[in-house]
Amino acid sequence: MASSTASKKRNSAKKERRPKRKICNFCADKITEINYKDVTRLRKYISERGKILPRRISGSCAKHQRLLTVAVKRARVIAFLPFVSE
Repeated sequence: MASSTASKKRNSAKKERRPKRKICNFCADKITEINYKDVTRLRKYISERGKILPRRISGSCAKHQRLLTVAVKRARVIAFLPFVSE
């Protein structure tokens, strides 16, 4: 019986640790299209090593994350953004 109360305490502790969901910057600014030429905006969503930040870190919604990924990849091919950092 003591082990069942201990497991309940552990489960409740996990539920309390859920952080507040970030708001998508693109939805907040009502941006419908993400332009690959807008390098300053795209750099915010790239790590120091040149990787695209995931949704849980960037805070963007699924729709805008897909558009962001396409825009970053296009900017890399045209050489607006580097593939890897130096």
